Amino acid sequence: MKRPVFSFRPNMDIAEHRQAWELLSHVPEGQKNQYLVQAILRVQERGYLEKVIRKTVREELKSGGMTCPEVPVADTIPDQMLDFLSKLDDSI
Repeated sequence: MKRPVFSFRPNMDIAEHRQAWELLSHVPEGQKNQYLVQAILRVQERGYLEKVIRKTVREELKSGGMTCPEVPVADTIPDQMLDFLSKLDDSI
């Protein structure tokens, strides 16, 4: 079986292409194929994981399983503290 051939010809006028070329040019010779294979598979895996996470969150929101914790109401400043601050202000 013949090995398929792939040619990468970045357009250096496009920022993403320049960035991709910069990254690929730092990969040692003989490892570029494996690097590209891993990059392609990671993108696919990331898409799958994102889909699963979105589905899970959507189901949780529909079921009402996620609740917002109650935020405690801030107490007022005690009179003692106000008196103390007032005395500090008077002494300055």
